[in-house]
Amino acid sequence: MRIRTAAPADSAALLAIYRQYIETPITFEYVLPTIGEFAGRIAEISHTYPYLVCGQGDKLVAYAYAHRAMERAAYQWNAELSVYIDQQHTSQGLGTKLYACLLELLKLQGIKTALAAVTAPNPRSDALHRTFGFEIIGRYRNTGYKCGGWHDVVIYSKQLAPYTIPPAPITPFSEIPPEQLSAVLDRFNAEDSAENNSPREPQI
Repeated sequence: MRIRTAAPADSAALLAIYRQYIETPITFEYVLPTIGEFAGRIAEISHTYPYLVCGQGDKLVAYAYAHRAMERAAYQWNAELSVYIDQQHTSQGLGTKLYACLLELLKLQGIKTALAAVTAPNPRSDALHRTFGFEIIGRYRNTGYKCGGWHDVVIYSKQLAPYTIPPAPITPFSEIPPEQLSAVLDRFNAEDSAENNSPREPQI
């Protein structure tokens, strides 16, 4: 499993993963975007925030990205995270790997706070966020209607950097020096390779 940055050309593969969730309350979107619309989202997000994919050979099996949490200027040091995993590849640590890499890249950008909005209940997502030290800071009750019912949304938050005064402007993801980006991606991919090549006890 290797992580790399996403490209608009990945839209069909990522849309196939997202399609698995469109009829669930995990996403509040009602209509599946077109491949062109999804490619546009990747391009737009990738300019300012990291958009990552995880592949097994030539097949993409998971993706994660950050995006603007709120629109007013004072909110610019926050980023909201999302992750989607092919349902045939859940419980393999892909969410953990993608989140860890995503958080490191956000730190490079100067993001101060990572946020996540999760439809409740979602035990897997809750466990993922608690693993990384996110805390629940709020709950929007009955805030979304989908799949025949009203759903709560839980808000998770994690501090990534000191709240300096004044804060330095964030660095758009597209302006991160290539060598810094490669160093982060190479480290996570090297860790995965080491785990795969380490001796394992025989299965009984």
